[in-house]
Amino acid sequence: MHVWKFGGTSVGKPERMKSIRNLITEDDTRKIVVLSALSGSTNALLAIGESLKANDDADANEKIDTLKVHYDAFIADLYKTVAGKAAGQKIIDNEFSFIRSLVGIKPFTLKQEKELVAEGELLSTQIFQAYLEEEGVTATLLPALEFMRIDADNEPEIPFTEQKLAEILPQHENKQIIVTQGFICRNPRGEVDNLKRGGSDYTASLIGGAIRAEEIQIWTDIDGMHNNDPRIVKNTFPVRELTFDEAAELAYFGAKILHPSTITPARMFGVPVRLKNTMEPSAPGTLIADRTSSEVFKAIAAKDGITALYIHSTRMLNAYGFLRRIFEIFEKYKTPVDMITTSEVSVSVTIDNTDRIQEISDELSTFCTLEEPDFDQTIICIVGNFSADNEGVAVRVFNAMKNIPIRMVSYGGTESNLSLLVHGKYKADALNALNDGLFSA
Repeated sequence: MHVWKFGGTSVGKPERMKSIRNLITEDDTRKIVVLSALSGSTNALLAIGESLKANDDADANEKIDTLKVHYDAFIADLYKTVAGKAAGQKIIDNEFSFIRSLVGIKPFTLKQEKELVAEGELLSTQIFQAYLEEEGVTATLLPALEFMRIDADNEPEIPFTEQKLAEILPQHENKQIIVTQGFICRNPRGEVDNLKRGGSDYTASLIGGAIRAEEIQIWTDIDGMHNNDPRIVKNTFPVRELTFDEAAELAYFGAKILHPSTITPARMFGVPVRLKNTMEPSAPGTLIADRTSSEVFKAIAAKDGITALYIHSTRMLNAYGFLRRIFEIFEKYKTPVDMITTSEVSVSVTIDNTDRIQEISDELSTFCTLEEPDFDQTIICIVGNFSADNEGVAVRVFNAMKNIPIRMVSYGGTESNLSLLVHGKYKADALNALNDGLFSA
């Protein structure tokens, strides 16, 4: 069985939904199809929630009316039979009846907001499954709320998903296509919750791992993961093969095509992930698996909004336990560290969350000297095959960056990542310089 995920832009128009139907029925492979909300729906639902939190019921109702008009037009174009249109209209009327029931609830809490936002996926999957039925495809709808659950730390309970799917899937052995929702789940209290924005990729990977799928396919509107940011750099190209580690580094450090958490369940169970383009389905895309191609340099990604902290103390010299003391402070304030560099008497770290920076600085100042933080920094992550036997890796990177100031370097932590910290104003120059220096013939 395969698991295929389609994002909001892939299902955002009736003609796109029709093309997905063609894609998933081209062969006889059984598939679990994970759908996001129609493009724009999640933002529209969040906007409705903001009006409800502000007790502006009139504005909320106006936004609900506008969104319903969009869905009414969508099903009018999608279905071609009277019965199909009636089925689609019934879905929309039922779900918008629930949405309107939230108006007037005081106070409008986070619980209601999550129920509201979940409507995007509930609508898209029901509409799509009804369309498949109209087209004569043997399909069924499997509610994600029956098998997706997070724990008290907001982490998915993979054993629960494995158990539930093992119980549920045999009941649908005669169905070629099983449609389900991305993003949404239940929390330990049984309430509707979610895997955060972008979590539909995560859902697909969790399902794929739980059922030991033959392959997970993430379908978007770009033909695989590119070697650089195509919004900034010209002449980028898709990377055909990446290891799980390489893809995870790129996703974490800014490659927008893939949610950073997606790789973990797939890697845990050894399920390959393929990134494909709904606009160009014949393109090979990017395969993420245990194997990879032999190129030294694979791809570059950039993560913005970084802050660098510079910590100094002569008590570090030949001391043990000093670094532990520093990082216990970051742990105490639940602030992850991205990059680390050290000398005998100094530690430099980067963080992307400054909510607790004052408390962190105050505690560090009790036993260290701090420089002024550097804000608005960017981490440039270069991914490839940087094993100890590969000569000249650092030389090529630094030659490419010879005209750009570098504040920090992290190299050697893994065999697949070399990271540089630069001021955000140099980001575009750095990405283009590295592209020319590492990928030009």
